[in-house]
Amino acid sequence: MQPLIALVDCNNFYVSCERVFRPDLAGKPVMVLSNNDGCVVSRSKEVKDLGIKMGVPVFQVQQLINQYQIQLFSSNYTLYADMSSRVMSILEEFSPDLHVYSIDEAFLNLTGVCHQDPFTYGQRIKKRIFRTTGIPVCVGMGPTKTLAKLANFAAKRWQKTESVLDLSDPTRREKLMRIVPVHEVWGIGKHTTTKLNQLGIHTAWDLATQPNKFIHNQFGITVARTVLELNGISCLKLEEITSNKQQIVCSRSFSHRLTHYHNLSQALAEFCSRAAEKLRQQHSVTCRISIFIRTSPFNSQKLQYQRSASVNLSPPTQDTRILITTANRLLTEIFKTGYEYQKCGVQLSHIQSKATLNQLELFDYADDNLLADNTVLMDTIDQINRRFPKMLSIAATGFTQSWQPRTNYVSQHYTTDWDDLALIK
Repeated sequence: MQPLIALVDCNNFYVSCERVFRPDLAGKPVMVLSNNDGCVVSRSKEVKDLGIKMGVPVFQVQQLINQYQIQLFSSNYTLYADMSSRVMSILEEFSPDLHVYSIDEAFLNLTGVCHQDPFTYGQRIKKRIFRTTGIPVCVGMGPTKTLAKLANFAAKRWQKTESVLDLSDPTRREKLMRIVPVHEVWGIGKHTTTKLNQLGIHTAWDLATQPNKFIHNQFGITVARTVLELNGISCLKLEEITSNKQQIVCSRSFSHRLTHYHNLSQALAEFCSRAAEKLRQQHSVTCRISIFIRTSPFNSQKLQYQRSASVNLSPPTQDTRILITTANRLLTEIFKTGYEYQKCGVQLSHIQSKATLNQLELFDYADDNLLADNTVLMDTIDQINRRFPKMLSIAATGFTQSWQPRTNYVSQHYTTDWDDLALIK
């Protein structure tokens, strides 16, 4: 039986989440901004048609915002995470094998599930998600993950696909790949695209028809596997699509400058909590933690200062409390008064699988006499926070929100806060 993989991708996800509860914005230009409302991170089709690029600073397009009355929203990550969870739970009903690729994308193994009529099955998925959550999606299908990605790209680009495209048929595959630029192929980056273009390879079809040995010699195993996938030969299992992170970084620029130790300490505590959650999600532990603090490099009229500090962790850990305690100790070593700090962050490195962790020694304790293995406690906190986002946190003494980013346009937490529930009149 021929394999069939589907990629379901939410359209303009952050914007779509905002529009679910603001139907008056349908057909109007909408943008979602990054932390501190600094850059554009999500755009409606109407904004894209105005030529506004992803990641552009807001001040550079302020004239267009005023001219076309573009509706702005600060990033509401609590809302987006909850809406993502709802979408993914629906997708689980359509496939026994699902892999969440990002907050707005998931791969589904549909082999043997809808072999007779994949297009109709994709339409069912699309309509069910929209009816249940209000989020529009596109569905791309093919015998490999790379072809599913390519099909999804085409489903978004051309309306006549009705947002669903199946590339199981070799003739249809060839027709599409002849018109798709090679840089749109999943896994082909800017540097690789430049080199491919120099070799006369400009479209996905040009790449797919290259001898695999030649591509392997020129670009290595990763691009060679991409060529095989474009030809319908699966090289990636569903769980191999994303590998565990070897480094986790959580940092942020502040909306206003911080001058006190306790403010930086609270920010670092938050970042340690996030990093530890990501660590536990991939069932890993870290052997090293680093922190950094710095003033703004763009303000030459103020005193400049930046420092970092690191320490090895023995035994390796995924315990939020140990990471926060260690980060605070490092901050004590590098913090200096008299400076206006603009950014700080935490980096976890030397990451390894928890399964490879050796048995703990009898007297293995970490800072402040915290037991090195607190798996049950950390798992409990994660479960509570998944059900009630940001309900529990481990932070520095005297926790305040004074360091939090600017959110002048943030919407309500419609799905996670009783006080913010939408009212129907």
